Amino acid sequence: MTLVKVTRSGISSTIIAAVAVIGVIAVGLAAYAAYTPSGGTASVTPTSTSISTTSLALAPLISYSADAYAVEVTALLNGFSQTTGVPVAPVRSGGSFADANQIAAGAPDDVFISAALSATGPAYLKKLSSNWTIGFASDQMVLAYSNATSGGAVIAEGVTAAKSNATSDWNAFFGSLTSGNVKVGISDPVADPAGLRGWLTLEAAGFLYSNGNRNAYATPLLQAKANVTGTHAAALVSPLQSGRIQFLFIYKSAAVVDHLSYLSLDRHVNLGDPTLGAFYSRFSYKDSAGVTAGAPIILSITVPLSSVNTAEALQFVQYVVKNAGTLSSYGLQPLSPSWLYNSASPPASIAQLVSQGLLVEAGSLR
Repeated sequence: MTLVKVTRSGISSTIIAAVAVIGVIAVGLAAYAAYTPSGGTASVTPTSTSISTTSLALAPLISYSADAYAVEVTALLNGFSQTTGVPVAPVRSGGSFADANQIAAGAPDDVFISAALSATGPAYLKKLSSNWTIGFASDQMVLAYSNATSGGAVIAEGVTAAKSNATSDWNAFFGSLTSGNVKVGISDPVADPAGLRGWLTLEAAGFLYSNGNRNAYATPLLQAKANVTGTHAAALVSPLQSGRIQFLFIYKSAAVVDHLSYLSLDRHVNLGDPTLGAFYSRFSYKDSAGVTAGAPIILSITVPLSSVNTAEALQFVQYVVKNAGTLSSYGLQPLSPSWLYNSASPPASIAQLVSQGLLVEAGSLR
């Protein structure tokens, strides 16, 4: 029995060798049939010899996604597969920084969708970064709560502040939120950008609503030990729904997908306005991973250098750019055209999107 080896990238040399062996055997059989032991020749009826082949199935496209966007990415993957016939594996999801660390450590992956631009660059993907990524949608931070929340008074203050947008009202709301009287969920900033952004939101709020005091709200929350952490924001949804915590810093799209009630925040605080990048960068958060400056929340996609199904992965990137508009139903703001961040020349198929006006250059990837 001949062992046929199939690799994810296509037909291996083993298959080619097997076909060659079959050919040699066929020739040998033909020669044997034409020769008899007595030395005479036998009458051979010509027959048509053919080797039946079947199409080798492509290996499924493997993807990693920020956990907050697993539902959206799954919808995109399914639409892509239905359109092209390319098989896709179930998306693997977690905090964007944690995902990038797994890919850099050798986890198989063709496509990476991140909630943080930096996670797609060399700082996290290391030598596997392709040095380009495409931002295709933006999101914003909100404060989610559930029907089990016992912080009704705080919610009322938040509703009032959102309506008036007055500094005094926002100061009263954030003061109550971080007083220690309610539990506030903020995921681990080292593993999950949503946690990092929760702290950046509090810093920006202190600057805007408490006379420039960036620590006005973060410090009391920490001192009261009223912040509850988790590996990623999705892990804190259940505690929120059960009432073990009263509020949760989470992306608007995640709140929409999980059917959570939420309080909207001003655009100068929620990191959701792509035009306010310079303002957001005035704030920063320091942890074991280093110092990270504030920036707009941009959902981006890249193809790591470890990708095996590279052609199909790039085809999926093109599909995402062309179909980003479908994401508005999830609470995301599609970017049209999408934004290319790169510190190296992108593949030809990506450069083509620029020439088509579907993509604009937005700066380097750091």
